[in-house]
Amino acid sequence: MTYSIAQFFFLGFLTFIFVGAITPAIRQLALRIGAVDAPTLARKVQKDPVPYLGGVAIAIGIIAASYGSLLAVNFSLETLKLASFVLVPAIAISAMGLWDDLKGLEPWPRLVAQTFTGIVVAVILTITDTMGFAFNNHFINYFVTVLWIVGVTNSINFFDNHDGGAAGTVTVITFFLFFIAYDRQQVLVSALAIVTAGATAGFLIWNRHPAKIYMGDAGSLFLGIIISVLTIRLSPGVIPSYKSLSIPLFLMATPILDTTVAVISRLYRGISPFQGGRDHLSHRLMRKGLNRRSTAFTLWAMAAFYGLISISIYIWPDTLGLQLIVVGAVAWLSKLIYFLRIPSEG
Repeated sequence: MTYSIAQFFFLGFLTFIFVGAITPAIRQLALRIGAVDAPTLARKVQKDPVPYLGGVAIAIGIIAASYGSLLAVNFSLETLKLASFVLVPAIAISAMGLWDDLKGLEPWPRLVAQTFTGIVVAVILTITDTMGFAFNNHFINYFVTVLWIVGVTNSINFFDNHDGGAAGTVTVITFFLFFIAYDRQQVLVSALAIVTAGATAGFLIWNRHPAKIYMGDAGSLFLGIIISVLTIRLSPGVIPSYKSLSIPLFLMATPILDTTVAVISRLYRGISPFQGGRDHLSHRLMRKGLNRRSTAFTLWAMAAFYGLISISIYIWPDTLGLQLIVVGAVAWLSKLIYFLRIPSEG
């Protein structure tokens, strides 16, 4: 069964309205139970306590919209399983993130849980043959899938360090991802991508500066699993294969850049990569004189730039594909050097 782009946009719009409407109630709940991010550490940039649990609103919106749309238009055991193969691992890792938000959790148990989730998802994707691109070696498929899932999940988690930065960037990424998946007639990937874009945009109403609520680890880890699996299941169908592989890499280029900058600078300073700090892209942009709103817009614009490169490689693989890959790679490396030259601490 085929669906029009208007139907997908309507689904995304409903998710946007739903998440935007329930987020204030989740905020009040967070305040009531004391789930707030207090500015008690030097790396905190807000002046007043801000409630966590915004990720709960995002997760509820995505889950409700995903399963609700399945029930409404295309319910079958097969589609239920395919959707659950993405959503259930995301729910599980989000529950761990929620525990971390409320009680605190050391980095290593988090990494073990993410790795275990990645292994489970890799096995499922291989068994169901739902990887967008697969190598001719099962071991390589497992290794790359687990590495991508753990890397992207941590990347989104690291990137959630600025009012509206992560939510807006995820909105941009999934919006571009939707167009490629829709053109490829990947219905489930298209639906989950537009639902995720709608949910994060709805949350952005309350998360933009000055943020009334943060998504917390429950939200960033949930979105990390969703996006990592969506980009794995995306099948651009571009030949040669390296051009297809470049598309998810460019879609995720901005969060990956943020993580790379933070990890390199921390290793250089002799501290743990898992230690928090004011050394992310957002902090460095503000040290260059941008205010919080301009910083968020800059991060979104960077994500849109790489989104345009991704979709352009998909549309013109033969005539411009290689040139766009070179341009995108040079731009990314240039940004890496530029941001590393900005002081890690200020």
